Amino acid sequence: MLSKFRFLQFSATLSPSSARIKASISQIVSFTAKFESRMGSDSYSTSSKLLFRQLFEKESSTYTYLLADASHPDKPALLVDPVDKTVDRDISLVKELGLKLIYAINTHVHADHVTGTGFLKSKVPGVKSIISKASNAKADLFVEPGDKICFGDLFLEVRATPGHTQGCVTYVTGDGPNQPQPRMAFTGDALLIRGCGRTDFQGGSSEQLYNSVHSQIFTLPKDTFLYPAHDYKGFSVSTVGEETLHNPRLTKDKVTPLNF
Repeated sequence: MLSKFRFLQFSATLSPSSARIKASISQIVSFTAKFESRMGSDSYSTSSKLLFRQLFEKESSTYTYLLADASHPDKPALLVDPVDKTVDRDISLVKELGLKLIYAINTHVHADHVTGTGFLKSKVPGVKSIISKASNAKADLFVEPGDKICFGDLFLEVRATPGHTQGCVTYVTGDGPNQPQPRMAFTGDALLIRGCGRTDFQGGSSEQLYNSVHSQIFTLPKDTFLYPAHDYKGFSVSTVGEETLHNPRLTKDKVTPLNF
């Protein structure tokens, strides 16, 4: 459980950001600005506290997400699903934005999901790794359903979404007046845009994945933004409302045979 670090206060002094984000960094999306996603153009707003970036690793088609409390004096930040090959890029971005990286968290462990957590810990002193207790993987801190991962005055809620693997979790931004709105869910491989993760090996179960998505993700508000760990079709973001209507694998009723 996270009782030991739910209310940590981060007191390190940070230097202000001194450079713009390099244009060569691919697939960076600012959640607080108007942008055109691969699904189409839209403009969204959120809490002024949250700094958000979406980054992409081409070889494995993996998304990494950077979140930080920009209004907090220490600007504490975390990375969701860092990739080994892009650790230096991520560290450079964190420094340029004047953030203090405190957590590197993973949605799951899988053969096609090569984490960069170990490299981050070796290059950034003080970073703690986080993963679900059910994953049976190594980490500094383990989370269970209902836990909260706090960074500054913001937090991520942990939801268990097994089926792709037994240890898969989805991280959801908090629900409250000082938390980002609309909410955001980082779904790992449990729910992809117009698809889902495979369930044919490493403890997978299509029925369990179907139940996980419908009970833990599709019950979120329809305007909740969905950010997967991978994409192979050129998409970058979706919503609960879109996926409940258009996801070909997860919009079937349970009577239909499931084979992901």
